[in-house]
Order: sequence, then structure tokens, then C-alpha cells
Amino acid sequence: MTEADRTTYLLVDGENLDATLGVSILERRPRPEERPRWERVLNFAREEWGQPVVGLFFLAARHDLPMAFVQALTSIGFRPVPLTGRPDEKIVDIAISRTLQALKDRPADVMLASHDGDFLPDLGALCDGRRTGVVAFQEFRSIGYRELVEKGLEFFDLEYDVEAFDARLPRIRIIPIEEFDPLEFI
Repeated sequence: MTEADRTTYLLVDGENLDATLGVSILERRPRPEERPRWERVLNFAREEWGQPVVGLFFLAARHDLPMAFVQALTSIGFRPVPLTGRPDEKIVDIAISRTLQALKDRPADVMLASHDGDFLPDLGALCDGRRTGVVAFQEFRSIGYRELVEKGLEFFDLEYDVEAFDARLPRIRIIPIEEFDPLEFI
């Protein structure tokens, strides 16, 4: 298999990203226009690594399937993975961990969209020469991911690198001086 034949698996922890956006950034439930444009996330993965992308969007659907959202995801190219389980189970985390483990035996690259440090062991096992990345809000991703940079893990900020939002979010972040624009502050 050549590099051109490789595929990127984009695994989206929808609950984690939504909770971080709502609780930590907006401090309220996000309105529809404040949520990521998921087609941009797929396109970013495809363009960044120059290969086909399989987008898997994991979501908890304990009682009802959010059909409109599932149909929207499907229409832009994601494969929704609606899950159910016991209330005490972190069903999305379990499914993503199992998927990361299953990808170990495939010649594929992986982008994980999550802040969750629970995936460190499984993602670390994939840092074996293949391309691996984490898409998240830089200031909220698990600090443990830094240890995987030496093994090749790449970071992509959901807002600034991926440009997944239509408007700037009210974030406080460390700004690289080459990106500093005083007009954002005056």
C-alpha cells in the first residue's frame, strides 16, 4: 500500500466537544449557529493530510435518536455512531477506545477530535510511525497529550487551525506573536 492509498480515520467525540464548548467556553448551551461546522472538520482532515477521510461521529443516543442531526451528519459525509448502554457507562469513550484499538492493525492514520485524556493509551499505541492528531480547543485538551508529541502526535485547534466556526468564540488563549492582532483587543 502506498502513501496515496492511506486513509485518515477522523473520530469525533461529539459529547466531549459539545460539553467543552458549552460549559468551558460559552458557559451556556451552544446555539445552533455557535456549533462547529462539521463539514469543515472533514475537509480540514482531508486537506491537511492529503488523503481520503472516514469520519466517524460518536454520540450517546440513550433513549431517542436525534434524527435531524444524524441525517445532517450523514449528508456531509460522516458516519454517525449512535450508542446506548447502562447509565454508569461512558459509552462514547468505550466505543472510541475500541475503535482506536481496532485501527492498530490497519494501515491508516488517525485524527481524534476530543479533549479527553482517557484515550491517551490507545492513541499513544497508534503513534508508531503513522500520522496521528488531536483536534480540540488547545487550552482544554488533556495535558497528557503533550507527552505524545515526541512520538509524532500533531495538534490542531478546532477554531484557529480547522476554522470550524462562523464567528470567533470568547476564548482566552496564549497567542503566538505572529498571530497577534491588536485590533482584536482595542
